[in-house]
Amino acid sequence: MVFILAVFTSCKTKAKVNYSVPSETTVKTKMKSERFLTGADNVLSYFDLIENKKVGIVTNQTGLITYDSIVKQTKKLGIRESKITKTEHIVDYLVKQKDVELVKIYAPEHGFRGTAANGELITDGKDTKTGLPILSLYGNSKKPSKEQLEGIDVLLFDLQDVGARFYTYISHLHYIMEACAEQGIPLIILDRPNPNGGIIDGPILEPEHSSFIGMHTIPVLHGMTIGEYALMINGQGWLANGIQCEVKIIPCENYNREMPYSLPVKPSPNLPNDQSINLYASLCFFEGTNVSIGRGTDMQFQVYGSPYLPNTGFSFKPEPNVGSTNPPNKGLNCYGEDLRNVEKVTRLELKWLIRAYQETLDKSKFFTPFFTKLAGNKTLQFQIQAGMPEEQIRESWILGLEEFRIMRQQYLIY
Repeated sequence: MVFILAVFTSCKTKAKVNYSVPSETTVKTKMKSERFLTGADNVLSYFDLIENKKVGIVTNQTGLITYDSIVKQTKKLGIRESKITKTEHIVDYLVKQKDVELVKIYAPEHGFRGTAANGELITDGKDTKTGLPILSLYGNSKKPSKEQLEGIDVLLFDLQDVGARFYTYISHLHYIMEACAEQGIPLIILDRPNPNGGIIDGPILEPEHSSFIGMHTIPVLHGMTIGEYALMINGQGWLANGIQCEVKIIPCENYNREMPYSLPVKPSPNLPNDQSINLYASLCFFEGTNVSIGRGTDMQFQVYGSPYLPNTGFSFKPEPNVGSTNPPNKGLNCYGEDLRNVEKVTRLELKWLIRAYQETLDKSKFFTPFFTKLAGNKTLQFQIQAGMPEEQIRESWILGLEEFRIMRQQYLIY
């Protein structure tokens, strides 16, 4: 009975598959480079779109730009020029451009500098380095108001996503697109690679379980860059009343989805390295249980454990730290498994979640209501509680994933 229900709920998406992305949406590169470029690095392709305009930017610590700079040095035989490669924050870069007026910074979850804990409300403030106002997108409201966008001619969006439905930067993207559409402000998205490549997996979110950690009817791993995802938001009519945002995507150059991509800076406080980013989607389900995924340690999303699992020789004790001021199971010995050296996963793995459930003695306390928001349905919890094998659970996703792949194809840039 549970399996039949799972198949039925996986097919509830009503995807549009005949949307034609306007050709001018993805900007053709104006830079000639043999090295890999993010959208931010691809500066010549968007500079004329922000030149002599009042610019706002949605970004955080991941908004880095790498560019070549000519340095002049005085030598005995005259002035010598040499080319060096620099990397700095895009805000610091833009404020030095005389033909660009950067006027506001908009900060997502974790803040502009990316140090706030998960779920911690962000307040408005001022960037101490540039003096620019910082407006919170994770405070009393997650959608910028008309007043917050006042005085902006064009808005830049530069956030590093990790390709998972419950990673909130794509939800920020939704509200930014909606607000820009309502106020008639063009949005320029500086694209970045998805570090989880083209992995598409997991149950499709059911609309009745939508929230800020899952707004759209997509699988847990969507296999798209944030620029491609913006095209999908427009194309599927997901903004309020089907409104369309005027968006331009500045693509990455010399990039394909199969390329490994190691992030130069952690995208949020509890994703410290490539291993944690790779395991994030699989382990995040534990956030809806009594099991810790290492918040309050330096092994976040690379371990799991709880006081209610048997002691098999590995344990850790969560304590408050940067990015987790009140971690689950604080101060308690958590017994579980160390995944820091497991091979890179290429799908959404359920084996650790199922194992932890099976080994927990008091199963009535294992799941919390938050699990349904993470799963995007009630079915997955029922399946695990019923003892359904992982591969049978995965079979219940097949129809929904195939429908999503067909819909997704029309929005791909790479």
